[in-house]
Amino acid sequence: MCAVAGGAALLLALSACSSSSSSDKSTSSEKPSSGASATGAQKKVSGTVVVFAAASLKETFTALGKDFQQAYPGTKVVFSFGGSDQLAASITGGAPADVFAAASPATMKTVTDKGDAAGTPADFVRNQLEIATLPGNPKQIRTLKDLTKSGLSVVLCAKTVPCGAAAQKALSASGLKLTPKSYEQDVKSALTKVELKEADAAVVYQTDVNSAGSKVQGVNFPESAKAINEYPIAPLKDAPNPDGAAAFIALVKSAEGQKVLTQAGFLNP
Repeated sequence: MCAVAGGAALLLALSACSSSSSSDKSTSSEKPSSGASATGAQKKVSGTVVVFAAASLKETFTALGKDFQQAYPGTKVVFSFGGSDQLAASITGGAPADVFAAASPATMKTVTDKGDAAGTPADFVRNQLEIATLPGNPKQIRTLKDLTKSGLSVVLCAKTVPCGAAAQKALSASGLKLTPKSYEQDVKSALTKVELKEADAAVVYQTDVNSAGSKVQGVNFPESAKAINEYPIAPLKDAPNPDGAAAFIALVKSAEGQKVLTQAGFLNP
């Protein structure tokens, strides 16, 4: 794995990452020489890079996008965050994008089955569920079973969304049935219901609880270990900017990219 640092060192490291993976069709459509200079790489990577990514990646990918733009002056990273199932449907429907980062292998499979990914997707992080409650946990929610109590307002992600599928897996493993107040189309929407005090609790990812700070309180539950989601990333077949796609994926998989992700609460792949 290539290490990435700030400024000029970041650019050199990203160039090395791209060069070392040039034979991997999943990260590059070119085969630059291993001795490619930083200046040469900078000229190759230009323009706009469009990244479709799971909503739970919003904070970390936004930060990595800024690092990318600093490393390759003149480039611009444009993100579309949302439910992985909806993003996959957009891609297979012809929406132009360079990179897809999904919150589950199942939603990535929707894209690969249609032949819309270039090469084999690579898992770059994992994520685990957590219960988000109001600050101070006024309803005294301690376990997953507590969410089934009558009078409690609970929100889940839609069953077709990775966070929703994982929640259903955890509930099934525990023999629990839960009728939520609503099913939300992505994990951020579920979390927002708690932040706005429109729900007492929501089952979201640990990373989303971390990013919310003092707006919510997290409650771990052991059943979440049985429903950990792997996150795959891949360049897309008809990417308008394949060089940019390869360079962005190299950053995500680099030591510096992994540091940003793990500091946010993601687990190593």
